[in-house]
Amino acid sequence: MAFSGQTVVLHAGGYGQPGVSDLGEDGSVKGFDFNDQSIRKSFIRKVYSILMCQLLVTMAFITLFTYHEGSKLWFRDHSYMMFVALAVVIVCLIVMACCGNVRRQAPLNFIFLGIFTLAESFLLGAVSSTKAPEAVMMAVGVTAAVCLALTIFALQTKWDFTMMGGFLVCATVVLLLLGIVAMFVRNNILQLVYASIGALIFSMYLVYDTQLMMGGKHKYSISPEEYIFAALNLYLDIINIFMYILTIISASRD
Repeated sequence: MAFSGQTVVLHAGGYGQPGVSDLGEDGSVKGFDFNDQSIRKSFIRKVYSILMCQLLVTMAFITLFTYHEGSKLWFRDHSYMMFVALAVVIVCLIVMACCGNVRRQAPLNFIFLGIFTLAESFLLGAVSSTKAPEAVMMAVGVTAAVCLALTIFALQTKWDFTMMGGFLVCATVVLLLLGIVAMFVRNNILQLVYASIGALIFSMYLVYDTQLMMGGKHKYSISPEEYIFAALNLYLDIINIFMYILTIISASRD
């Protein structure tokens, strides 16, 4: 995720991530029973309900910072809050990704996810306040269309993206290195290339995480107990896609 020249690539998942198990020869998931349709549907409903709440909070912050002049002026006078929020985001992300008891135990998991969502939403709102409102709303619309199309694709395709975890981790490392270069080399073409690659990688992450959540015949599936982890991954995919699309639109307008 690019924040005004600073590059922070965030994703909680990856190859061998917590709660992910291999399928047995009979198609069942080793380590937990994820074949019951009622369990799977309940898990998916819970994940998307949490995700929608996160996105609504984020959209509220983006709208506030984009169109409310008082919020813009406040942020300009308190720009250091961006670094405070970034620190909160990183700490919460590490805790939820590394501590299984935290993300599985209610209400602690919802508390950490709520704090993370508020801090991340503040960051996105702060970044949006520096962009043209038309560019921000265009990025929101494009992101919504892209994520909807990718989700439908992930549900319908016969390709199994759950085996691409190792490739996606390597691609993310390369993206991070390219982002560091882009911090010091101010060039619109480089920014467009960087943002385009980032949008592509996190689009693949969205398909990957969606298939992990769906289970079924995919090689890897995420445990039904990991609904917070699944919602966190999907949320990070969507906001990263939004930020890279916003970067593309802003760079093309300059």
